[in-house]
Amino acid sequence: MRQWTIDAFAAAPFKGNPACVVEPFDAFPDAAWMQALAAENNQAETAFLRRTADPARFDLRWFTPALEVPLCGHATLASAHALFTELGVTADAVTFDTASGPLIVRRQGELYEMDFPASIPHRITPPFGLEEALGVTPTEVWAAQFLIAIVEDEATVKAVQPDLATLKEISSAATQGRGNVAVAALAPEGSGYDVVSRFFAPGSGIPEDAATGSMHCILSPLYADKLGRTTLRFHQAYPGRGADLECEHRGERVLLRGRAATVMESVLRL
Repeated sequence: MRQWTIDAFAAAPFKGNPACVVEPFDAFPDAAWMQALAAENNQAETAFLRRTADPARFDLRWFTPALEVPLCGHATLASAHALFTELGVTADAVTFDTASGPLIVRRQGELYEMDFPASIPHRITPPFGLEEALGVTPTEVWAAQFLIAIVEDEATVKAVQPDLATLKEISSAATQGRGNVAVAALAPEGSGYDVVSRFFAPGSGIPEDAATGSMHCILSPLYADKLGRTTLRFHQAYPGRGADLECEHRGERVLLRGRAATVMESVLRL
């Protein structure tokens, strides 16, 4: 059985966010086995696919090294890339049935376009201790399935050095979620993108994620409303890598567009 390591939302290899994608199964293995492989891979997510009677439709599950998650954008894009590029699926689009409902990925020239559910945040009073846990001062705080801390500028986003244990506790209490936090700001003019962000996911066993589709399902409607435009360019400023997405907010959905590159193929001796 093969698996591929694929950089998603990547302008080039060794950018974006790597995900492992395992060759599709006829039936999913035991969840404990999938969790053990995800821990062995030690990437933000490992994606597991199951074939259906439709050659362009698959069941999809995602595991971090610590747990199964209900939604993962970059590993969905990586899964589509594996099917199109490594396994020769000829359809223009593939559909994934997931815990978050059906997700569709289409080819768009050199890009892949994913159709995901939008998540509309609501503004809240900054939770006590959040500023100290981030090490920077938020100008606004919003909540959905995790917290979104809006800060003054890109330099502030890049300066965040969080206390992850405290951050997890604060976010979990405020959202009743796992305890993850996004930090975002408007990008400077001439940068080539509209919004810059980072994502800290201690509640999912990931200190910092390099490219996060689910975060942009929240940031896209938030900043579309702020800027009065439905299509925006986002840069996730993970140190040393960086990921680039184009997002279009369409009511209850968000279209996420990006590139992917296969960097490794391996054989599982299991």
